Formats: sequence, C-alpha cells, structure tokens
Amino acid sequence: MKKTFLITALAAALSIGLAHAGEKLVVGATPVPHAEILELIKPTLAKEGVDLEIKVFTDYVQPNVQLNEKRLDANYFQTKPYLDGFNKGKGANLVTGVGVHVEPFGGYSSKYKKLADLPEGATIAIPNEGSNAGRALLLLQKGGLITLKDPTNALATPKDIATNPKNSSSANWNRLYCRAP
Repeated sequence: MKKTFLITALAAALSIGLAHAGEKLVVGATPVPHAEILELIKPTLAKEGVDLEIKVFTDYVQPNVQLNEKRLDANYFQTKPYLDGFNKGKGANLVTGVGVHVEPFGGYSSKYKKLADLPEGATIAIPNEGSNAGRALLLLQKGGLITLKDPTNALATPKDIATNPKNSSSANWNRLYCRAP
C-alpha cells in the first residue's frame, strides 16, 4: 500500500509539476532506491505522454551541479539540509519542487543490541557527506553516546561533538557503496 501510494504521488508530482504530455523529463537520481523508484513510475508517466529519462549518479554533488547548469529538469536523492548546504556552499539557488520520503536511518550491528552496549573506544562508521553525517551524529546524540555543541545542528560534523564519554571514534564511509548483501 505504501509503495503504491509513493509511486502514485511521485508520478503525479513529476507529471503535473515538471513536464507536459509529449515532453522529455530528465531526472538525476542516486542508484538505490531513487533510480529504482523512478524506474517504477516510468510506465505510469509514459501513459501520460511523459518520456522519463533517468540519469544515475554515484555521488551527491553532480545531480545538483547538473541541475544548476540546466542539464537536468529535476533530481531526486537528497534531504532539505543537504540541498541547503549545497546552495550555501556553491552559491546556488535550487529549490524543492515537491517533498518526498526520507530514507530510514539507524545504527546497525550484528553484535550489539543498543548503542549503550558499545565498548569504550568503539569506532562508529558515519556517512562522509554533510547532511547525512549530521543525521548520524544526531542519532548518536539521541542514543546518549555523544552530545553536540548545538544539539539541533543537522549539518554537524565530528568537530561539533561536545562530549564523548566512551571515547568513540568515527570512520567516514560513502553510503552509496555500503549496502547489505
């Protein structure tokens, strides 16, 4: 039911807001799940006369760069804090056309049941880009593992950690390439 609703809502938003019948709509997306979701709505858009071309990107910068350069009609991959950070850092003025889902985000381990179980000096992997690194740090703060200088900073980095009682360290990783088998 949720999948059907998401596909219908996204198809409606793209067809009404960005393209007209008989037009090509070029959308940039990251591979999983965004390009996969776009592939699912492609037949629905085709029935409405919209030719959806999906350009897949394996980084988070190029979809916004190409949208800003008008080589894309839209992109589908990011959170609002990430978009705001891109605009500020690149002097761009990209805007949200339609709000979409937010990816689930959590801490996962086959060994530990909760953050409190992590041993002293544990290494914790966090995403290597702005807003998702901030989301990870906010999650660690919520779990009581750290505190941040600004407890609401969605763009926090490890430098913004105020207290770290377990002396945990962070290791950056590219979330586009980390996927369970």
